[in-house]
Amino acid sequence: MTTQLLPGVTGVLALADGTILQGVGCGATGTALGEVVFNTAMTGYQEILTDPSYMSQILAFTFPHVGNVGVNVEDVEQMGGGSDTSARGAIFRDVPTEPANWRSESSFDDWMKRRGVVGLAGVDTRALTALIRDTGAPHAVIAHDPDGDFDLDALVAQAKAWTGLVGLDLAKPASTLQAFEWDEGLWDWPEGHPRVDAADRSVVVIDYGVKRNILRALASTGAKITVVPATTTAEEVLARNPDGVVLSNGPGDPAATGEYAVPEIRKLVESGKPLFGICLGHQMLALALGAKTVKMDQGHHGANHPVKDLTTGKVEIVSMNHGFTVDRDSLPEAVEETHVSLFDGTNCGIALKGRPVFSVQHHPEASPGPTDSLYLFQRFADSMKG
Repeated sequence: MTTQLLPGVTGVLALADGTILQGVGCGATGTALGEVVFNTAMTGYQEILTDPSYMSQILAFTFPHVGNVGVNVEDVEQMGGGSDTSARGAIFRDVPTEPANWRSESSFDDWMKRRGVVGLAGVDTRALTALIRDTGAPHAVIAHDPDGDFDLDALVAQAKAWTGLVGLDLAKPASTLQAFEWDEGLWDWPEGHPRVDAADRSVVVIDYGVKRNILRALASTGAKITVVPATTTAEEVLARNPDGVVLSNGPGDPAATGEYAVPEIRKLVESGKPLFGICLGHQMLALALGAKTVKMDQGHHGANHPVKDLTTGKVEIVSMNHGFTVDRDSLPEAVEETHVSLFDGTNCGIALKGRPVFSVQHHPEASPGPTDSLYLFQRFADSMKG
């Protein structure tokens, strides 16, 4: 490889095709391997980087200025862990700025160091976004060395050797190891997250990589929330006698996780319990009902995606984060398409006809993003009343 490093370069992104992007390293030192995707959100970088659905991915932020609101403990989305079960690396147009916000408890750069997120700044993120748009999400290695010592050939070889997300079950490492209860509600200024007194309804959430704000949104409907591991059987779920079951978001290939999850989801559907799937949970519910999923070239990642609710005719601006999609042409007769992306026409929601079973591809809890879709949690709560 003949790439010549420029003076002062302390960070690089090595793509599997041999392309090298050079810049200023930030965050943690070392290397991280993953699939590079771009996110178009203008706010919420902390929530984005702690979303377990980004496991084994490197995020390029299209918004150029990142870091000004700092970080805090309340805006972490994953239940536990660091970059091993969320985003591995982050790419920025400008070097992250120092915090200037009353909620900040730490600088963004220091937080990235503690979490093990390898950062790269000072690169042309517009060109990288165009590359991903035109050729698909590449496999890459992001590296940060304060001395600028990089073996570029070895980094490219590592990226080229990675087999990617297809066939990877990442829900198990992203999931909780044991069941626990949750009673924290949605953020309410200025008090923060209140404790919610549970009503007479109970919900079991199967954790494939759940976000905290999904649990908060569910708790805010007045339900008692119990979170269980990804490998929990239908019999174990039903033994808790819940009024409803939620299939959470999560990382990886839905077909791979579905090898053990789909048979259990089918049993839950047959039980007659109200069922609500989100993101990965939506994809696996579709698999359980007889549809197929496929890998997308770029995926959907951002907080400004227009989705139409076909049941109401309304258009919502939603938060998205997924690299696989349900093949809408494979939906069986018994399944109704309820939501569709107005960007590319891909499926964003389904419902089982005549049953209290439905799911959406987008994130109704947002975090970050608009709250246009929060009504879906109430829709699920109403289905449990029925």
